[in-house]
Amino acid sequence: MIESLVKANIHLYAVMRNLPDLVANDPVAARTVARWRIGIQFVVWRGPAATLAFDDGTCVFERGRHGRPELVLGFISPGHFNRMMDGKGIPLPLRGFKHLGFMRHEFPRIADRLAFFLKPTEAKLADSRYQAVNTRLALATAVFAARELALFDPVCRQIAGRIRDGAVLLNILPDGPAAHLIFSAGDITAGLGDIQRPMARIDFRDLSVANDFLNARLDLFSAIAGGDVAIRGLTPMITNLTLIFDRIPGYLGR
Repeated sequence: MIESLVKANIHLYAVMRNLPDLVANDPVAARTVARWRIGIQFVVWRGPAATLAFDDGTCVFERGRHGRPELVLGFISPGHFNRMMDGKGIPLPLRGFKHLGFMRHEFPRIADRLAFFLKPTEAKLADSRYQAVNTRLALATAVFAARELALFDPVCRQIAGRIRDGAVLLNILPDGPAAHLIFSAGDITAGLGDIQRPMARIDFRDLSVANDFLNARLDLFSAIAGGDVAIRGLTPMITNLTLIFDRIPGYLGR
C-alpha cells in the first residue's frame, strides 16, 4: 500500500508537474496547447491531488484542489491512478462530463510528448535540443520525486533522517538550470532554480554531464574524481541524497 501511494505521489507531483516546463521549453508542446482553455483536477482517494490549468498556450500546475476546474477526474485508490499513468486504467469523471472527449483525444497528445522527453534513447539524446529539454525535465523529476521518497518511502525516510537541516543545490554550469531541496525539521521542500547559501551543492560541468548523471549513466563520485562534477559543503548530505535518487528508477520503471 505504501509503495503504491509513493508511486502515485511521484507520478503526479514529480512527473506530471513537468507539463508547465515542457510547454515553456518545447515548441511542439507549446503549439499543442496553444488554444486550450481548461482546468483539469486529479483527485486520488487517500492519495495525492493536483490541478492543471491550460490557458492559451500556458500551463500551470498546483498541488491540491484549486478553484472550480472544468474537469475533475477521480481515482478510487493510488493503484487506480498508477494504472492510468501506465495506460491501463480509466479515471472516474466527477465533474465536466462534456470534456471527456478532450481527455480522450486532446490531452494524450501532451502526455505523449512528455513521455517522449522522459524516456530518452541514445538516438534522441544526439539532438542537442532534445538533450536540453530532457535534462531540464529529468532534473525537476529527480528533486520532486526525492521529496516524496524522503517523506513516505520507508527506506528513504531512514536515509533522510541522516540529512541535517539545510538546502542542497544541484546546478548545471554555466547557466543552469538548477534545482534544490530544503530539509527543515522533518519537512522537505523541492524547488526549481538557484538558492542562496546552500549547505551543500553539486555543480555539473555542463549539460551533457548532468544528463548522464540524471539518466543513471554516470556515477557521481567517479565524475567528481574525473573533474566533471564539483561538490561543496557538507558532503554527507550529498551522499545520502544520492542514495534517495538511486531509488527513483524503481518507482518509475526505468
